[in-house]
Amino acid sequence: MNNNEHFDVVIVGAGISGAIMAQELGKNGKSVLILEAGTGTGGRFFSSDCDAPSQENSQPLSSYQTYMSTFFTALAKIPNAPYPNNANAPQPLVTDLAPIPQGQISDNGYFVQTGPLPFASTYTRAEGGTTLHWLGTCLRMLPEDFELKTRFGRGLDWPISYDELRPWYEIAEQNLGVSANANEQNYQQIDNPAVHIPFAASYEYKMEKIPQSYLDQYFSKGLAQMQVSFEGKNYPIDVVSTPQARNGMPRGDYRPVGAVGHETAGQRCAGNSNCVPICPIQAKYNALKTLEQAKKTGKVEIRTQCVAYQLETDEQGKNIARVHYKKYQSSDNPDHQCHAVSGTIVVLASHAVENAKLLLASNVANSSDQVGRNLMDHPTMLTWGLMPTDIGAFRGPGSTSGIPSLRGGEFRKSRAAFRIEIGNWGWSWPEGAPVGTVPDLIDEKNMFGEQLKNYIASVYPRMFRFGFLVEQLPDANNRVTLDDNYRDQLGNYRPVISYNVTDYTRAGMAAAKEVSDQIFQRLGIEGFTEYKPSDAGYLTYRGEGYSYNGAGHLVGTHIMGDNPNTSVVNKYQQSWDHPNLYLVGCGNMPTISTSNPTLTMAALTYWAAQNVLEALNPC
Repeated sequence: MNNNEHFDVVIVGAGISGAIMAQELGKNGKSVLILEAGTGTGGRFFSSDCDAPSQENSQPLSSYQTYMSTFFTALAKIPNAPYPNNANAPQPLVTDLAPIPQGQISDNGYFVQTGPLPFASTYTRAEGGTTLHWLGTCLRMLPEDFELKTRFGRGLDWPISYDELRPWYEIAEQNLGVSANANEQNYQQIDNPAVHIPFAASYEYKMEKIPQSYLDQYFSKGLAQMQVSFEGKNYPIDVVSTPQARNGMPRGDYRPVGAVGHETAGQRCAGNSNCVPICPIQAKYNALKTLEQAKKTGKVEIRTQCVAYQLETDEQGKNIARVHYKKYQSSDNPDHQCHAVSGTIVVLASHAVENAKLLLASNVANSSDQVGRNLMDHPTMLTWGLMPTDIGAFRGPGSTSGIPSLRGGEFRKSRAAFRIEIGNWGWSWPEGAPVGTVPDLIDEKNMFGEQLKNYIASVYPRMFRFGFLVEQLPDANNRVTLDDNYRDQLGNYRPVISYNVTDYTRAGMAAAKEVSDQIFQRLGIEGFTEYKPSDAGYLTYRGEGYSYNGAGHLVGTHIMGDNPNTSVVNKYQQSWDHPNLYLVGCGNMPTISTSNPTLTMAALTYWAAQNVLEALNPC
């Protein structure tokens, strides 16, 4: 490699945003280089017999099935379990989480956490990004989500509207392969205009919805006509199927995209129950599929094990002149070589935290002092219990339905909204069942033989949990910063994170617990929910204790806006400070609201790709 290479576009990050951008540019004839910090699979589903090193890397090429093997042998089945730790591109792990004592710093993981509460979400630094272990939920945002400040006096307004983003939602849903029925997703059956999502009159998803689980059907019947009341207004509790980027039954002549490197695998969801942390057949979308299409254009090159560490500006400080990166040969060895490339346009697509880290390390794009600020997540509160009858726990995708009717409403003036996810996998999240709980039956309760089998058969199929994805508002004090004292094996910065959960969100958690209690009572669910001060995400609100978990929904850190003094990028996803720098990903989102953010991120990226093409081909 030489340091004089030039491309039409240099993209940092081979996750979903980088993949979408590369494919759109490549198919329009633009030369594209993607720099990925983590390792890659090279589009391989299976390992070859020899599994020889690639020409460029001394480290053997991995494969998707190698990830599966790693997952099978991992003791803790956490989101990043299939994806080996890489000291040259470290990633946060949920096993690193712990309460942060007042006035102290927690630095036992990749994140350096200054508190007062821990930021609980993780992501994957490898080719394919966090779509390697996401659940696949593809919800659109509500129209009111784009106008929080105007409508409710809270948070920020977006510089774009739902109507502007709607055609890009349709493109994203088609290209990610979303299975759903539009007449259910517009929520017209719910008596709450706030959560109505308008679809184009003739619009339909390319695949039928994923069949709802027996548990979903049980809830739908049991909660029929149920309502809850907040501030004198009644809200229905309706069970609605969840749109998902996993292959269902196609409509018309649409052909689902199966596994990369295996022509016949993954054409339909087979109902495996480990979508998180890895779909074994790739029936669920991951960014490897889009990267494969990008490579087929013949215009896109992907370089893995290349960590971007500095953006260099031109002499005037106007444009990004070069991207500097460190190329390492083995994940367990810090030896590396430094290189630089240039692009007519540079796109950062490496994740909300990693984008912010690179910008801060380079001292660019931050005239507003907003880079790294407004970090958001869905603090996810769980409730769990035993159903009065067998509901078939631990089968199928992690969730196939939810309760969306409390995603919006006038109550947002005083407290956070939330969406209720109905979980199919029993107590796997709150208690680690069955992997983490069956040994206790043997070791602590001395069960064995028929007694053990009968107990498991009578109890485990009745396990149930809710997940409440609670809205968090942008807060400048929730942020990513850098500290020279904290660097990784390659000498690159580790993210320093300051994080808290305000009373607005805590009030939403209290309301969510109230709704959960009413549903448990109506259905005769025996509650086992317990929030302990020893939980990493334990907090209190008006004297009551609650615990939150990370949703893996990292939003903010380089938000878009219509004012260069208060935002990092404009509505076109272009840096206010550097005309040839574009940022993509959830970091651009000014608010998180209640929807899983990946679909919105994808829609924004398709729009951003169009804007980049127009910048490369001015009229």
